Amino acid sequence: MSLPFLAAESGHDEHFADADAALPHRSEDRWTRPYRPGPWRVAAGALLLVLASYMLFAAVVMGLAGSGSGVTWTAGGAVLVIVVVLRLLHVGFWVSARGVRQVRLLHTVTLPWERVASVRTVQQPVKWLAMPRTVQGQALVVTQASGERLRPLLTDHNADFLGRTEAFDQAADAIEAWAAGPR
Repeated sequence: MSLPFLAAESGHDEHFADADAALPHRSEDRWTRPYRPGPWRVAAGALLLVLASYMLFAAVVMGLAGSGSGVTWTAGGAVLVIVVVLRLLHVGFWVSARGVRQVRLLHTVTLPWERVASVRTVQQPVKWLAMPRTVQGQALVVTQASGERLRPLLTDHNADFLGRTEAFDQAADAIEAWAAGPR
């Protein structure tokens, strides 16, 4: 089953083994993520969806018991958890012929390719699973034409690539290929 919001295409990681594999979509005007979400991100989303299902079941039980305000708050909380899960699965770098988009949980930055000065992988301290603890690792750094850097969202220690350095290299190469491609 193809889930376009999770990955650029259905298939295996071998599809992205060559950075140029993502380039044929350049003619299309849709945003695509040149990598799949990692197991840590998917596991967190699955656990939150289990929590939301329990909350919805509790809302049904409260509704049958006659507690109107409890149903509203519990069902509303479950819907909020589901929205957070959808946004969590959407977090990452997205590319299109128009530019690069960095989607975070509460904020999205979209840059046209004309405003992107460089996209490169650098060695630097990175956050481990978005926690305050930092470790030495690799990060994909996007520098704007003004000299300002975007916050590193794609690292080899984030929820998509922890323990999967080869997948990180493939994703970073694909995004760098989009940036270096014809505009």
